[in-house]
Amino acid sequence: MKSGIEVVVADESHEKYIDVILKTISDAAEVRGTGIAKRTPEYLVSKMREAKAVIALDGDRFAGFSYIETWQDKKYVTTSGLIVHPDYRGQGLAKRIKNLTFTLARIRWPNAKIFSLTSGAAVMAMNTQLGYKPVTFDDLTQDEAFWKGCEGCINVDILHRTGRKYCICTGMLYDPHENLPANIPADVLKRIKKLESKKTIK
Repeated sequence: MKSGIEVVVADESHEKYIDVILKTISDAAEVRGTGIAKRTPEYLVSKMREAKAVIALDGDRFAGFSYIETWQDKKYVTTSGLIVHPDYRGQGLAKRIKNLTFTLARIRWPNAKIFSLTSGAAVMAMNTQLGYKPVTFDDLTQDEAFWKGCEGCINVDILHRTGRKYCICTGMLYDPHENLPANIPADVLKRIKKLESKKTIK
């Protein structure tokens, strides 16, 4: 019997999926012919260890992934790199992953503005359902480290030519003013508290 697909907050036990995650992202960018910022294996591992990533698994098989980034002293948050393995597309899995990353971001940084930079129509539709609104790039974080992530995209020349005013991607922003959505499991909240307390001690 085929097991159900689980969507969970990633941890160290999921590091073995890094190669297939990166390959799935790379293949999707090639098929779409649009930009997806490249990330290193080390970068994605750090997201898993910091409870800033969500992974979908069908038993031991990789099904999907996304991660969270914070900018400008956590005033802005992005849920990024949303990808679903081709074998699992068309089943509503992207929406489940998106909902959990969004929930995780709201729980961890309830006062942060959550934004998205995407060229995918499906992601735009999901963002709209969650309450994001289309905005100009001026409304997004001005953190240079965020924009540096666009350098690995095939369309970065457009961003440079327009003085970072627009590109192929659409900017979307969620400004928090509603109650927190569905709960994150208690064990994940415990992990997050432990991670935050370590940072405070440092």
